[in-house]
Amino acid sequence: MTTVDEVLSSSPVMPVLAFTSIEEALEVSRVLYEAGVRVFEITLRHETALDSITSVKADLPDDAIVGAGTILSPDLAKSARNAGAAFGVSPGLTKELGSAVRAMGWPFLPGVSTISEAMSARDMGFAALKFFPASVSGGPGFLKAAGSVLPDVQFCPTGGVSSDTAPEYLALANVPTVGGSWITPRGADGVINLEAARQFAEAAIQL
Repeated sequence: MTTVDEVLSSSPVMPVLAFTSIEEALEVSRVLYEAGVRVFEITLRHETALDSITSVKADLPDDAIVGAGTILSPDLAKSARNAGAAFGVSPGLTKELGSAVRAMGWPFLPGVSTISEAMSARDMGFAALKFFPASVSGGPGFLKAAGSVLPDVQFCPTGGVSSDTAPEYLALANVPTVGGSWITPRGADGVINLEAARQFAEAAIQL
């Protein structure tokens, strides 16, 4: 079974992926895997997301860790796990959601944006958290301060993180990885540029 530590240590950047079809999910994920990416957060923002998770998990080699993002409720958590997601990520945390994923024994990164939220999440048993939305919630400065009062908590900052700001986050001791949507840019036609995605992914894993 995948652990949170494995998710966080698989790559300095965890792609945050919003696909619009199963075909797109397979095509882009193959390119990212070939570029060296080993952890994938497929967000539940489209009606095909759960089927995309199942398909990508079946298509990629066994060392690929495919998870689900935008988990907003216990029902979504259960659906994502049943679809094959090895872990889950949420933009926030409620008592109901926290209790559900803990009962499931499912690796989970709940989202927080304040020290109080981080303390509450830690009290619920979560020692690794998503910091969201990072760029407007204090950025690296917040996480540096958080490290001094919550030294046992790790963070994955997501939201507004870019290839330019990622190194500043990754320089912090409590940030093993960052979430990045910049890796799969869409052109004016709405299509993900595969060559750009490949180049961004190759650069990301070298950060």
